Amino acid sequence: MSQAPLLSIENTGSILRLTLMRGAQRNPLSFAMLDAIVGALEAAAADKSVRAIIIAGEAPGFCGGHDLKEMTSHRIDEDGGRAFYEALFARCSEMMQMIVAHPKIIIAEVNGIATAAGCQLVAACDMAVAGASARFGVNGINSGLFCSTPMVALSRNIGRKRAMELLTTGALMNAHEAMTAGIVNRICADDDLGKTTQQLAATLAERSQAVLALGKKAFYEQIEMPLDQAYRHTSKVIVDNMMMKDAQEGIGAFLDKRKPEWNDE
Repeated sequence: MSQAPLLSIENTGSILRLTLMRGAQRNPLSFAMLDAIVGALEAAAADKSVRAIIIAGEAPGFCGGHDLKEMTSHRIDEDGGRAFYEALFARCSEMMQMIVAHPKIIIAEVNGIATAAGCQLVAACDMAVAGASARFGVNGINSGLFCSTPMVALSRNIGRKRAMELLTTGALMNAHEAMTAGIVNRICADDDLGKTTQQLAATLAERSQAVLALGKKAFYEQIEMPLDQAYRHTSKVIVDNMMMKDAQEGIGAFLDKRKPEWNDE
């Protein structure tokens, strides 16, 4: 009997939908799940038909973090699990960085809980849409584990003091608190979550993909730079952008009052 897939991969026109398919376990980021996500993202990066990506979780929750049962099972390893944990967190860090470096815009669609590495996944995505009942947190501290790797993405999205409070208390934020903090872009009724996320993705799919890829890369580069360096860098980026065919087409379409026809080159 074949095992059910960990990840559902569905193409809806130009939008790729990746759904974590271990809902009964709150879609943990096991080693195999990380591998599945990395493989799907690698394929999507090379697929010109994909113009936006949604990452979702099978109900009732988005993602509860790493697979603690899998992690605990390696306590009996000769080294107490150290080699496995090193490989696991390196793979997870690779996946999170792949999302940031990916040429396509990636949207998290958050239903239910997004905790620990699940909250990290939301924070790593370029945008996030949450159902009204969604909850967010980095609650490893409740189990004696400081969420140090989730802290990286979290602290790059929200203020330091709010991040420290979440990391040290294990408290959960509701959807409105998460939007105020900067983790979530939009909130909608739970029943409208899929439709709302799809509409946002469809808007992005209408934009020049070459220009979005250029802009996304520049966004994450400049945000880590000192102000003067950021302006030098983005000045070069916008000049390069101006030389692109899609910029010529887009500006021409605006002046001619018509819809642009993107080359995406």
